[in-house]
Amino acid sequence: MTQFPHVLNALADQTRRDIFERLAAGPQSVGALALNLPISRPAVSQHLRVLKEAGLVLDRAEGTRRVYRIDPAGLGVMRQWLDRFWDASLNAFKAEADRDQNEETAP
Repeated sequence: MTQFPHVLNALADQTRRDIFERLAAGPQSVGALALNLPISRPAVSQHLRVLKEAGLVLDRAEGTRRVYRIDPAGLGVMRQWLDRFWDASLNAFKAEADRDQNEETAP
């Protein structure tokens, strides 16, 4: 299973985040991803390798090219990590709301 530190390290680079965000629109080849990026196709391939090793993207062969897409399992790792903070925030909000309600109903 992918670990969140690997995901975080992979997305720490702005170019990899840009590539990852482009993949949110759907599967794309290295050439399509390289369009409008200030780096070469081989550099895009290297960034995709890091994203793949982190469990964030999958690839498949289509003829002579590789097509990449976001790996839902990698997104799940990110969501699990973020949910810990969301759950804690919601619990704190509920506790505060309950306390306010108890203060309002107290004689």
